[in-house]
Amino acid sequence: MMTAWAAASVLPAAEQLAGELAMQVADAPFEIVWKHYGDAVQVELRQRTSPHGDPKGPSVDVEEWGITFAGDSRVHWARLTLPGSTDRVASEWAEESSRGPHWLGFLADASDLLAGTLDPDMVPAIIAQIVVPRLSTWCAVYTSDTGAGPRRLAYLWHADEARIDGLREQLSELSVPDSAAATLQLADSQVLAVPLIARGRSLGAMCLGRHDRFPDESIQFAEDIARRAALAMDNARLYAQQAAANRALQRSLLPPNEPEVPGLDYGVVYEPAGEANEVGGDFYDLFKAGDESWRFAIGDVCGTGPEAAAVTGLARHTLRLLAREGYGVAAVLGRLNQAILEEGERARFLTLLHGDITPVESGLEVRMVSAGHPEALRLKPSGVVEGVTTPQSLLGVFPEVVFEADTIHLDHGDVLLAVTDGVTERRSGGRLLDDEGGLSKLLAECAGLSARAVAERIRRGAADFAPEPSADDLAILVLRAR
Repeated sequence: MMTAWAAASVLPAAEQLAGELAMQVADAPFEIVWKHYGDAVQVELRQRTSPHGDPKGPSVDVEEWGITFAGDSRVHWARLTLPGSTDRVASEWAEESSRGPHWLGFLADASDLLAGTLDPDMVPAIIAQIVVPRLSTWCAVYTSDTGAGPRRLAYLWHADEARIDGLREQLSELSVPDSAAATLQLADSQVLAVPLIARGRSLGAMCLGRHDRFPDESIQFAEDIARRAALAMDNARLYAQQAAANRALQRSLLPPNEPEVPGLDYGVVYEPAGEANEVGGDFYDLFKAGDESWRFAIGDVCGTGPEAAAVTGLARHTLRLLAREGYGVAAVLGRLNQAILEEGERARFLTLLHGDITPVESGLEVRMVSAGHPEALRLKPSGVVEGVTTPQSLLGVFPEVVFEADTIHLDHGDVLLAVTDGVTERRSGGRLLDDEGGLSKLLAECAGLSARAVAERIRRGAADFAPEPSADDLAILVLRAR
């Protein structure tokens, strides 16, 4: 890929060279490629079929030319020497910038590029791409995990890629200053080392190298870029740390393992819709409550983030504790409702479907309560779908509420589907997925599938219902009697 400054200096010669190369090929398709190698430009003609006759050398004064083969492609190439080196171009750019507002646009573009990523590993690469070749021939970015930790070479870039490996070896002997900008000497390069400091913490250093002296304007630009780069790097690190903490919190709110339940085939799908730094409000659980009894739950806390996560944690741990103490599903929801209300201003209302599973000879006996949750559906092997839960009050709103459990039987091959409103309220224009029984129709297409296949089919149906990404969390729980 050629930079604009290189193209301007050799454009007539390169165009003539490309024309001469093209005159030597047969009437088969070919491709002309220009490559920039720091102090030279290489013009290549690539063709899959080899032309007849011997290649002719160009009439243009070139550094070297030849023919190489890559797979089934033939490359006829010639290299032109640039009239000025990268260092000279950088000097000319700095001098021209000092006479006008161009450097303001350069810094603004640099700020936009640095602000465009929240990946800490990408920032060093962006820094190097910004300064080469405008300010220097090469750039090395050093980072440290902590301000006092050892520095490592995070990214290295040279205007001539062929020189990167040799430069890497030379840099192994370079001692980079910690606190202030300094000029050093490395082989035939003058090095400008600028620390990356943000919010009072040292995050590393940016080293620029060129063969001549750094003009004062280039030093000023480098220091300005270093300040912006350090802030971008610190923001990216903080974002990554917060995202990692929230992923760990999200994992802690989901079941630690998948139990084996006699006679039960089950499948789950869970997809939080928030950014990487946001905890979702949906959750599910499946756990053993007694010798011959298992419990399941799927819920949706109002909102997202730490407040929703606190209610999710309260709900999941309360369900497990009370279930193992022998409370029935209706009694468990009554006590959970009181616990949420006792949280006061920190409380969030919660929709929840909670039930117990008892294996019997003919299938599974299921007792469950739907507290403000989307209706659970049963699918028969024949493809018939029916609702099986009675709507009752959601949790965390009314103190005086009594819940009653519905009892259903799942014959062998029957499927019980429970979802959060991220499925039923998936929106496409003015329509919801569950309008006119949309979820029931989707489930009816799943007759004969395994529990996991049903869960995936519902997930895919919700994703395909609207072209844009979902703005709500999504949880799907499928129980199938074997």
